[in-house]
Amino acid sequence: MIRKLVLFTRGIETLWYFSEQIGKTFQKLGYDIFYFDQCKEYDSFSNLLDFCEPRVTAAVSFNFDGCSGEDYMIDSDGINFFEAREIPFINIVVDHPFYYHKFLPFLPKDYTQISIDRDHEAYLKRFFPWMKRGPFLPLAGTTICKNDELPGWEERPYDVVFTGNYTPPTDFVNVITRIDDEYTQFYYDIINDFIQHPHLGMHQGLIQHLKDNVEGGIDENGLRDTLPNMIFIDLYVRHYFRGEVVKTLVDAGLKVACFGAGWNRLDCKHPENIINGDVQDSYGCLQQICKGKISLNVMPWFKDGAHDRVFNSMLNGAVCFTDWSKYLEEELENNRHVMFYELDELEELPDRMRALLSDREKWESIQRQAYKKAKADHTWENRANRIHKEILCKIV
Repeated sequence: MIRKLVLFTRGIETLWYFSEQIGKTFQKLGYDIFYFDQCKEYDSFSNLLDFCEPRVTAAVSFNFDGCSGEDYMIDSDGINFFEAREIPFINIVVDHPFYYHKFLPFLPKDYTQISIDRDHEAYLKRFFPWMKRGPFLPLAGTTICKNDELPGWEERPYDVVFTGNYTPPTDFVNVITRIDDEYTQFYYDIINDFIQHPHLGMHQGLIQHLKDNVEGGIDENGLRDTLPNMIFIDLYVRHYFRGEVVKTLVDAGLKVACFGAGWNRLDCKHPENIINGDVQDSYGCLQQICKGKISLNVMPWFKDGAHDRVFNSMLNGAVCFTDWSKYLEEELENNRHVMFYELDELEELPDRMRALLSDREKWESIQRQAYKKAKADHTWENRANRIHKEILCKIV
């Protein structure tokens, strides 16, 4: 029976924050928690040796922390520490899996991967059918509001808040043009396809273009091995739309408070309408969401999952405007829990935001119902409980 858990901190700040949130619930459930400090890895590893007991310890990670080939986790025979100690390893992957093919050789044998998007699950099932998969587990949110008391209308100085960085698409030009004109045109054709068809899933679109354009055809192994070389298209498209959404709003006269790097580089007609906030850590982002009447979300191309910005907004009292995903459409009700918009109908977005900002009663109604829905179903406490019931309790 599992009664001890290893979690990972002091790596990428967002993942560290997620680990701490699920760790709080695991502690309430009675687990003894060890937080592996990735900034003091060798000291932490020494303590890990004392903590871990075979058959009563498991590890819960985000994005391959602890199983990505870290030298301190691999012995002289190339065996991962958790495999050597017979410790089940559960890994929650918060990006598309094609970012992480390079880590597959380092996975311990008793390994379970959790996807935050059902398209990602389908990708694993198609290209890595041998991999044990856990339950579909979308990202969750965190509230910093005490006793269900959400900051009200007057306490929110910003009309629209966005928490996230921006990279201009021009930064990807060198990658797109690095081979020759034929490849450059091939890549831009794919990018334009996603721009024109924003409901198209990332790997689905890439696969179709590869099948249509690779002379002599391409088999499943070829597709699997080629897709990680096209990650820059995913990055290009997500930042393209992130910029287009904010540009549409500010050029229409709305003030948007952007907390993240790069927004001074957005090419728009009215940059004076961008309130350039400082780069924030996870807690700081939640603080800024508490200051916004509307919290803008632009999905990082999760077409059948959710981003934590959606649930963070709902849990901290800002009405979330988000683009579509199949999962969100099933789970949340438009104009009740969130306000959906379409990436190919951005011209409608400014007037819809203005309409909500002029209707305080509707705003307060959505705020209340969104908070209630997210608190019931979309906190990290909810996700930790599912891992406990659906995985940890079943480990013999």
